[in-house]
Amino acid sequence: QVQLVESGGGLVQPGGSLRLSCAASGSIFSIYNMGWYRQASGKQRELVATITSGGSTDYADSVKGRFTISRDNAKSTMYLQMNSLNPEDTAVYFCHAQTVVPLTTRNLEVWGQGTLVTVSS
Repeated sequence: QVQLVESGGGLVQPGGSLRLSCAASGSIFSIYNMGWYRQASGKQRELVATITSGGSTDYADSVKGRFTISRDNAKSTMYLQMNSLNPEDTAVYFCHAQTVVPLTTRNLEVWGQGTLVTVSS
């Protein structure tokens, strides 16, 4: 089983930068694809960025050119570097991983607890 623990959220000024981290533990070798999602107040959860085990990335149009997703498999950690932040980026950010249940071929979706990012002056 995989567990995800997020850190790095907080208050940042418009135009500023912030880096989120997602540390994985447990059956870490079962992880293949990972991603970041966010949910703003009163809105549904939306995809921010994804990264495959091979390092291929995709981004939502709203963050393309400003955010960078990366992963360090040796440290079992995924990152989201957020630059040029604006108030519309304010949301709870969730770490997500696609895994394979040990000793099976069954897939399991794993979520972190979420970390709040507030962009305000």
